[in-house]
Amino acid sequence: MKWIEFGVHTTQEAVEPISNILHESGASGVVIEDSNDLEKEWDGTEDEIYELSSEDYPEEGVLVKAYFPVNSFAKETAEEVKQSINDLLLHNIDLGKNEVTLTEVHEEDWAEAWKKYYKPVKVTQSLTIAPSWENYQPVSTDEHVIELDPGMAFGTGTHPSTVLCLQALERIIKGGESVIDVGTGSGILSIAAAKFGAKEVQALDVDETAVESARLNASFNNTEHIIEVNQNNLLEQREEYADIIVANILADIILRMIEKSYHLLRTGGYFITSGIISSKKEVVKAALMEHGFIIKETIEMEDWVAFVAQKN
Repeated sequence: MKWIEFGVHTTQEAVEPISNILHESGASGVVIEDSNDLEKEWDGTEDEIYELSSEDYPEEGVLVKAYFPVNSFAKETAEEVKQSINDLLLHNIDLGKNEVTLTEVHEEDWAEAWKKYYKPVKVTQSLTIAPSWENYQPVSTDEHVIELDPGMAFGTGTHPSTVLCLQALERIIKGGESVIDVGTGSGILSIAAAKFGAKEVQALDVDETAVESARLNASFNNTEHIIEVNQNNLLEQREEYADIIVANILADIILRMIEKSYHLLRTGGYFITSGIISSKKEVVKAALMEHGFIIKETIEMEDWVAFVAQKN
């Protein structure tokens, strides 16, 4: 089978929304080639981190690549995707070069391409994310491992905004908490929460494909008895209370759900928000405080910000 590789040269800020557009348009997978990864100092040992080749990455910015089956609608799909990406400018998202390329690839080439970019990475003190084919083994008894297959993932968990959430969850979860994960995507935050000791997790996403992906990943990581995945638009029509709500989505969307999050959190509960580009930091912080949250922690990585806010 042949596939069309849709590539766009963009910025860190635009990676998450562009990836969402590609998945919602029917992409069978997304590869992210971030020039910053070559300079990033991962918190891991030599056995856990694999050396990356500069030949596989752009000199600057980020290349986001998605794969669509070659069919009679491929051209129309590509045009619709380009238009949706351009529309992000209306939300003041910097698209950078925004250069689009279309390349035809064979399935066997695509299948092997995943393995070049996806290696085990230790993203928190006790959590390693690994592809299923690596047969990665924990190096200590307190290490948690999440296995993901990029062919069914909405993200491999190493994007800065995701790492910030994972690190916050690791610090906050003590055991027995109830968690709501809004915009779950691949389900990685929900799986991590379960492995850190959460009693129950509600994983929510508006996209049907994301819901299916999260369910598969939860089952693959033996956490399906803790995680319930449902198709839902943010927190609409949800009334169950939680100890922790985590949302790794765009700042503008976070602003829309702050009031409902405060309502659904138990007293002393935490609202972890990430996916916030640095330029939106003060806007989100002010909105959280305006609705009664206390900012307990502000953590940053590259151009991304996450807040740990607590309900009084």
